[in-house]
Amino acid sequence: MVTVTQDNNSPAGAGPVDTASVAERSPSRSRLVLRRFLRRKPAVAGLLVVVSLYAMAFLSPLFSPWEYATPDYTAFLQPPGGSHWFGTTKIGEDVFAQVMRGLQKSLTIGLLVGLISTTLAAVVGAAAGYFGGWADRVLMWVVDLLLVLPSFLIIAVASPAFKGKSWLIFVVLLAGFSWMITARIVRGMTLTLREREYVKAARFMGQTPFRVIAKHIVPNMASLLIIDATITVGAAVLAETGLSFFGFGVQPPDVSLGTLIASGTESAITYPWLFYVPAGFLVVFVLSVNLFGDGLRDALDPSSSGSRKRDKKVKKNEVSP
Repeated sequence: MVTVTQDNNSPAGAGPVDTASVAERSPSRSRLVLRRFLRRKPAVAGLLVVVSLYAMAFLSPLFSPWEYATPDYTAFLQPPGGSHWFGTTKIGEDVFAQVMRGLQKSLTIGLLVGLISTTLAAVVGAAAGYFGGWADRVLMWVVDLLLVLPSFLIIAVASPAFKGKSWLIFVVLLAGFSWMITARIVRGMTLTLREREYVKAARFMGQTPFRVIAKHIVPNMASLLIIDATITVGAAVLAETGLSFFGFGVQPPDVSLGTLIASGTESAITYPWLFYVPAGFLVVFVLSVNLFGDGLRDALDPSSSGSRKRDKKVKKNEVSP
């Protein structure tokens, strides 16, 4: 059914307006977000770099002539070049293969920590804000307790106990101390959203509390949760690197960017490729994730200061001849 209305702003005699066609021409929110994101060239560049690093890390075994744990006994501390693109270590291990293996481990840890911590923050924060009462007090007490605990020291003390076991335990430890601040923000937003008309209508229609939270509250905080996940990925990679640097993270014979940076520190001046290659990949990845997260925040939240400044600049360029 097509609805025809008279446009009061149109000049006299202009005729009726087809509201269905107007609705079709109006861009959806996803298109507006994509358009605003594509305007931010640093954010697009950051996304391309992150995707390229992931692809390079997981596809490198297909074209690399060496494995990360296979030494070349004819090339000790060989500088970059030849068959060893990034050089070799003091026992002949290929630096390129080791860095790609380290990228695999560090990026996987960062991605899993980001997903787990953001999901946990959404569940705990939304439940505390929606139910209130004793549930709110208990959950926020747990959040406050975890916030005052020295997470770095706890992970450092607990990591040796899991030495030789699955690295997924290390992921759980990192994620367990990365969600509290976001949970508090989600709780505050839930306190406001639960008073909205559509949430009250869903409750009056008999929907269960968990369905209301999953269907009406959490989706309205999607932009916050997406941005938090991107930021947490970069923070988790830095945390993993720091812990592995001190020997508390990924354990040999496996490698990560942190273990590679730690082993190359003593040779940073004499054999710089052992230190600067993994450190360079770490800096590039974290910077790219931050640029992507910043651009995604501006695209999802047009009211942010950075978004307003960029939009004014774009409009000025469009108006100027």
